[in-house]
Amino acid sequence: MTPFDYSRAASAADALRLAGQSGAMLLGGGTNLVDLMRKGVERPTRLVDVTGLSREIAETPEGGVTIGAAARNSAVAAHPLIRAHYPMLSRAILAGASAQIRNMATVGGNLMQRTRCAYFADAAGSRCNKREPGSGCDALGGFTRYHAILGASEACVATHPSDMCVALAALDAQVKVLGAEGERTVPIVEFYRAPDDRPDIETVLTPGETIVALELPPSSVAARFAYRKVRDRASYAFALVSVAAGVELRNGRIEAVRIALGGVAPRPWRAFKAEAALRGEAPTAEAFAAAAEAELAGAAPLPGNAFKVGLARRTLAAVLSEISGDDR
Repeated sequence: MTPFDYSRAASAADALRLAGQSGAMLLGGGTNLVDLMRKGVERPTRLVDVTGLSREIAETPEGGVTIGAAARNSAVAAHPLIRAHYPMLSRAILAGASAQIRNMATVGGNLMQRTRCAYFADAAGSRCNKREPGSGCDALGGFTRYHAILGASEACVATHPSDMCVALAALDAQVKVLGAEGERTVPIVEFYRAPDDRPDIETVLTPGETIVALELPPSSVAARFAYRKVRDRASYAFALVSVAAGVELRNGRIEAVRIALGGVAPRPWRAFKAEAALRGEAPTAEAFAAAAEAELAGAAPLPGNAFKVGLARRTLAAVLSEISGDDR
């Protein structure tokens, strides 16, 4: 057993102070961190419990919603404001895990959860640049069914595991973080770093910064939305491919569109190329197929996951067709 100290933060400022101590890590629901500690991947000498921070879910003056970092995933999914204005987010959270895990997991913890790559989790027997920079990546040449086809690097091909964050990327969510120099806001599409040659540095957070809230801006695509997750089994499995998408139609054309993909990249993948291909177009099967093709043209599949390219293409086209139907 590896001993560690435990502290409970009474405020965001207290969390910053405690987290600044050597070997400290922040603890939300523990649904990811505790597992990694058991496997020897993470070895903190102090855990700082931040579940006492804000759990408030409230409407902003602009008509959006702010969500405290300590809010439980289950509370977010069930909240009337989220169900009414951001149902895509509610569905993504419900697709992500069992009710027991959702009752424990926090929004801030979900944002910071680490990959479920089997080689990353195998501290005793596998090389992993995300776990030990410069050690190598045993996933390359290994079992890669669940690995990335977009945005990976020669140092890391792991995927980001979150369902919630895929919906947040499609909804243009903003991450509010607090550090020694005060509070700043980071768009979620800029919050995660590309792996490049340092896949162990996963976010743009600087040492000592912590997430305090999420903010969702008003959304014009909320009425026509979908979150679809394709997985190996129907119950509580991580995505092979997932799609979060919403559109706004006007005069028979696509006025606005937001698309994000999960299960295919080291971070929630905002499909900017597909969005650009669709704006101003009629919502036809041909337009959807062309948009999917534009987004997946740069895919770099591995020998074990080449099927993901076609799966992502078909799933994206099917979701766009679903949400553009006249019955909405």
